[in-house]
Order: sequence, then structure tokens, then C-alpha cells
Amino acid sequence: MATNPKLELLQSYPFEKLRAALANSAYEGELAHIALSIGEPKHPPPNFVIDILCDTGAMTQHLATYPATRGSDALRHAVAAWLRNRFTVTASAERHILPVNGTREALFAFAQAVLSGHNKSLVGMPNPFYQIYEGAALLAGAQPYYIANTADSDYAADFDAVTDATWDAMELLYICSPGNPTGHLISDSQMQRLIERAHRHDFIIAADECYSEIYFSEQTRPSSLLAASEAMGNREFARCVVFHSLSKRSNLPGLRSGFVAGDADIIEKFLHYRTYHGCAMGTHQQHASTMAWQDEAHVQSNRALYQEKFDAVTKILAPHYDVRQPEGGFYHWLPTPTNDLSFCQSLYAQQHITVMPGSFLGRDQAMLGNPGANHVRVAWVAPLAACMDAAHRLADFADQLSKN
Repeated sequence: MATNPKLELLQSYPFEKLRAALANSAYEGELAHIALSIGEPKHPPPNFVIDILCDTGAMTQHLATYPATRGSDALRHAVAAWLRNRFTVTASAERHILPVNGTREALFAFAQAVLSGHNKSLVGMPNPFYQIYEGAALLAGAQPYYIANTADSDYAADFDAVTDATWDAMELLYICSPGNPTGHLISDSQMQRLIERAHRHDFIIAADECYSEIYFSEQTRPSSLLAASEAMGNREFARCVVFHSLSKRSNLPGLRSGFVAGDADIIEKFLHYRTYHGCAMGTHQQHASTMAWQDEAHVQSNRALYQEKFDAVTKILAPHYDVRQPEGGFYHWLPTPTNDLSFCQSLYAQQHITVMPGSFLGRDQAMLGNPGANHVRVAWVAPLAACMDAAHRLADFADQLSKN
């Protein structure tokens, strides 16, 4: 039976690898399990969204209606207003914005819509990275091109080291700011240099900005590719597309709601693709999403909870680990004193905590190896008490390692 041979190019997803790696690392004790391996927000969603989805009259109407792939006028205008208020970006609700079913779906589908299918084309991406970028490139018939984010550069990508020939072969560049897993921010000036390259070498920039609303200082508040574009005079956002979501911002991962915004010609082509794809967001999701994008109070409260947790766990971990405060997002990208996989296995067996091995999030590069190696990604998504408990266990674990 014939199937798509490109599926054979896909590696197992990191969480599948982790389950297999921990299969023989049984915990025997009374400590409650604390999962810090997956970036699934655990703070409560806003009450007003729950109330909207529990309105039986409205739901009866919404569920009896085919949704528009372009999204409702109300939702697109709410997104346009949010972009204006948050990033001082002037985006047209009619031409620049398209609702999607979360960033994961859109980041994958986008590559299928915009890549040429030429087998020598490249898709640039950070390394380590969100694995969707790689899968999207491979299934669209392109080759991933990994740009390392290492401790030597404070986890910033060295775009200047990429040759002109490589930029010429590139059709799409994924960037992520704040970075997953590193928490690194890409500055406006760095984004503008990338935009200049995109025009010079003819490629599209897809900016994954889904962690933009989780940060720790107003002085280092994450910016947007669209803001950088507009500031340099590229007011139609040519070659620039951003991806946002309510999952992290509003603790609504199950709503599967986000948007894509940017270059109107690209958005129109992506809409055409999505019309055939059949992935329109339900009208009940669109209605709830409109309300969520219009409210900032719950976002500020959510951010304060993360700030409180990072303050607490950093104080506990700092004497035992080389802890680097992320500029955004909810991960610690923690260097490990031993091999990252064995660290995770022993941590689970001894302390009943799961974290993600950094090598599962990266790929080997010539002369460099895997830039995710000897790191773990720790997702501080659990409630404060559980996070503090986990931090104390990580500290105890470090003490045990130092004695061995």
C-alpha cells in the first residue's frame, strides 16, 4: 500500500521519545509526580470565556452554523485592535489577519501553502527548536537548515554566519521570540536585518510569537516582527508573517485559537489553501476568542503568576545550577552537570519529576553536535506550590549528584 514517503523522514515527537526513555526508570517512593516536561499552561482560564462557552442559547446558534474560514469581522477587528494596542502596529482586519486553530496547526500548514516543493529549497529554523518547524519543512518537500542557539552566544542565533548561497536557497525562515526552549528575545534591529535579507534573497519570515505575553520586565517586553517591519518603513509587512495564540496568553490551550497576520498577498494565498484544507475555526471558538483578545486584565494576572513562580524557583535553584533567567516564556533552559538524558532518567527515578532532555529538542550539526545536549527544558506551568516543591527536589538531586 502506497503512503507518503516523506512521513518516513519525521522523527518521533519529543514526548514519545521521553516516554520511551523513562519506561525503565521506575520511581519507587511516595513523592507525588510533578510534570515539568510539557509546556501546557495549568493556570485557570478566564471565567468570562467559560461563561461564554456555557451559554446554551448562543452555543445552539453557533453549532448550527458553518464557520467562515476568513473568520468573523468581530474577531479580525479585535485582533487588529490588540496588535495596535500591544505592538503599535497598524494592521488591516480585512487584508492582514486570518484566524487559525492555534499556532501549531498554522505553523505547519503555512509551509505547505508557501513552499515551492523544489527539493533543493531550504527552510531555516533555530536549533534547538519547536519540532513542528522541521516536520512542516520535510512534508512540504524542503530541507531544514538549522541555525544553532548556543550558550556561547547567550542562546542567540548567529544569522551573520549564514552564507549568501544559503540565504539564496532559503524559501522560508522560522524564528521564535521569546524562544522555545531558550527564552531568548530577538531585538527589533535583528529582525530588521532579517527583513532586509528576506527582500535581498527572496524568502518569507514566519515569526512564532506565541510566548510574547509572558515576560518578566517591562524594559524587556517582547516586540513583534510586524512592529520591526513597520518601523523600518515596510508598512505592508512584505515577506513578514507572525503567529499568535490564546494558549499561553490566556491559558486556553484547549480552545485551539490563534491568528496569523502580515503580508496581505501571503495571507490571501494562505486563506485560499485553508479554504480547501477545511480548517475553519468554529463560530463558538471565534466568539470566545473575540472576547479574550479584547481583555488584558486576565493576561496581566497570568503574567504576575509566572513572575512570582520564577522569583521563587530561581532562589531555590541558583545555589545548585547555572540558572539563566529567560527574557520571556515559561521555561528554564537549564545546563545539566551530566548527560541530559541520564539526568532526566535519574531525576525521574529519584525525585519523580519529568523534564525534557534538551537533545530531544535539537539536531546534530557538523562541527558542533547537538546544541540542545546537556540541557533540560523545565516548564514552570504547575501551580506555585508544586513548582516550589519541584525546585527543592531539583536542588536535592543536584546535591546527590555532587556527592557521587
